[in-house]
Amino acid sequence: MFIGYAIFYLTRKSFTFAMPFLISDLGFSKGELGILGTVLSLTYGLSKLVNGVLGDRTNARTFMAVGLILTGLFNIFFGFSSSLFLFAIFWACNGWFQGLGWPPCARLLTHWYSRSERGSWWSQWNISHNVGGAIIPVLGAYLAYQGGWRMAMFIPGIIAIFTGIFLLNRLRDTPESLGLPPIDVYRSDMEIVSDAQADSQGLSARDILVKYILTNPLIWMLAVASFLVYIVRMGVNDWTALFLVETKSYSAVTAGYCVSLFEIGGFFGSLVAGFSSDYFFEAKRGPVNAIFAFGILFSLVAFWWIPPGYPILDGIAMFFVGFSVFGPQMLIGVAAAEFVHKKAAASSTGFLGWFAYAGAATAGWPLGAIAEQGWDGFFVVLITCSALSLLVLLYLWNAGVSREEEETGLATELAT
Repeated sequence: MFIGYAIFYLTRKSFTFAMPFLISDLGFSKGELGILGTVLSLTYGLSKLVNGVLGDRTNARTFMAVGLILTGLFNIFFGFSSSLFLFAIFWACNGWFQGLGWPPCARLLTHWYSRSERGSWWSQWNISHNVGGAIIPVLGAYLAYQGGWRMAMFIPGIIAIFTGIFLLNRLRDTPESLGLPPIDVYRSDMEIVSDAQADSQGLSARDILVKYILTNPLIWMLAVASFLVYIVRMGVNDWTALFLVETKSYSAVTAGYCVSLFEIGGFFGSLVAGFSSDYFFEAKRGPVNAIFAFGILFSLVAFWWIPPGYPILDGIAMFFVGFSVFGPQMLIGVAAAEFVHKKAAASSTGFLGWFAYAGAATAGWPLGAIAEQGWDGFFVVLITCSALSLLVLLYLWNAGVSREEEETGLATELAT
């Protein structure tokens, strides 16, 4: 699961680090390339919503492996193309099949790990984003320099196809599919929505969407927060390499190293957020989300104000932006899975995924158009989004229940 999702990330971000070469070799503008980012984000977000519901009823092994193989194929098709129209078609297809990666992971994480340990394990899985995200800036830039931008699309695609075949052989579905007891029963660690256990067995897709998601105010608040956080995350991830090249005269490789530090910071931020929410906040995700959201605001302002000629400081700032962003990026998903029944976890996180990648789509063409007019406006948008996300997550500070409250009988069913 970890390896598979890291490779999903390679094939999702391969285009990002080919962008400077698409501008120089094929003459595309930032706005045109932003359209491709928006296309991927919209199709990916819609796919997460649709396939989230399907993912609650589908074997995780097959679902994830097939998605990875197909994303690899469409990366290769992209590399054989030269027109904006074909780029958009193939990148939209890539976005759709990228949406087959997250739902099986949410299903596996909620079925194999109980609530009291889930934040820690989820955070360890979540760093697969950062492993893939740290590899692709360096690998993509190197491949583009050595073999042209097409090679930066071919190699991640080939890696994805072989990894998908590996997942078909090695990945497994839920404990129950192997004859094992449910994890909450095995560990005597009940879920927040534990008294829905009996009526969860025959839930239709409509039941899941209406009962646990569309009428759940906590899920809607998390969706708004996820939308805002993803504008920041994707804005930084997709555009700061170009920002550093254009405004600070860094080489593409140096800029790629700085963006890699964003992912490395996210690696540590995910781990700290997950473990601290489990062991210092009694499995309550709200306080940690809010604290990390404040860190996003502070570190973004610091990065914006660093003058040209200080790549080490830029790298340090990128590290702390990544550290702060990936805390709520991960824990918002954990909270969404815990505010519904675990059999609706993929649907819930898929619903949030649609909002998240609506935010990511906003970080595509709209942010690209703003950046065309000047990078100051770009940073004003990101800082505004980070401030709004902080306000939403402060409101959710006390959402959820602690393990101590569960043990004393004070837990309530928050999703109904």
